[in-house]
Amino acid sequence: MIFKQLFEKESSTFTYLLADPITKEAIIIDPVVETVERDLKLIDELGLNLVYTLDTHVHADHITGSGILREKTGAQSVVSNAANVKCADIAVNDGDRLYFGSYNLEVRSTPGHTDSCVSFIVKNADKSYAFTGDTLFIRGTGRTDFQQGDAMTLYRSVHQKIFTLPDNTMIYPGHDYKGHTSSTVAEEKAHNPRLNTQISEGQFVEIMENLQLGLPKKIDVALPANQACGASEKEEEDSIKPVQELWPGEIKNMSDYRIIDVRQPEEFESPLGHIDGAILVPLTTVPTEAANWSPDDKLLVVCHSGERAGSACNYLTQNGFQDVTNLRGGMMAWQEASSNTMTGV
Repeated sequence: MIFKQLFEKESSTFTYLLADPITKEAIIIDPVVETVERDLKLIDELGLNLVYTLDTHVHADHITGSGILREKTGAQSVVSNAANVKCADIAVNDGDRLYFGSYNLEVRSTPGHTDSCVSFIVKNADKSYAFTGDTLFIRGTGRTDFQQGDAMTLYRSVHQKIFTLPDNTMIYPGHDYKGHTSSTVAEEKAHNPRLNTQISEGQFVEIMENLQLGLPKKIDVALPANQACGASEKEEEDSIKPVQELWPGEIKNMSDYRIIDVRQPEEFESPLGHIDGAILVPLTTVPTEAANWSPDDKLLVVCHSGERAGSACNYLTQNGFQDVTNLRGGMMAWQEASSNTMTGV
């Protein structure tokens, strides 16, 4: 089997290219938009035919290259069915298999970092390779504090879906920040400081609750883009409709709107406050929550200053919502307008 492990340094993301050396059919796992040209050049040099692009989950720290690779090569894009990514060609579930040449890839559902996380298992002769995305890192795990994260679920995913693989199974993660490139199931069961086999589920939950990590730098742009399969510039121009923006004083009747506040819970309850009747839907949860809304709902989207709300509005319009408005200036502008009204300015 042809196997290439590639790296994107800004987000510390691994991309994996696998191919059958006889048929030349290939797959690529977790491509990054910034390194698409590198990947295309390698595919061309090796004379490969890319049949699938696969994402282990909807990424929050980088934009996938799957959209551009699909445009350039005709490869079908693959994500978990739980991701609710409408632009994907194939939505996979636990136990599904995809074939490239004489090889096959098994899908294992491994939620916990996100609801849509999957790990991909490929066998080559007597050895297995597990591409674990952000579920299991080398001597670590993905975080569980946002984007449908749940520490108990992640613990069970690793122990039931990854640690049950043969001990010599190679582990290839979605990221590494300490210079590692691979591990094995046996190594992680023995030495992973977060969830080796001596650590209980309760202990793991406590470890994850005390990490206190900041949000990924690209979360505001990465999530909406990845829900659109990392659309290329041309695809974005064709698919993104202009989003209406209104200043607080331009809104005639607030009761006409379902008000969606996409900030974090601590911001919602901060001194800046929130609009009466607003529903708290942090940006990372918009795709999941929006699946329960009617496309005909009249939505007013709010954040601190308007930037995150703009990202949410773009996602909503791309996914069929017809009447979406960004509160221009966000809660900063809302509070200023309210203050001016009270003082008669």
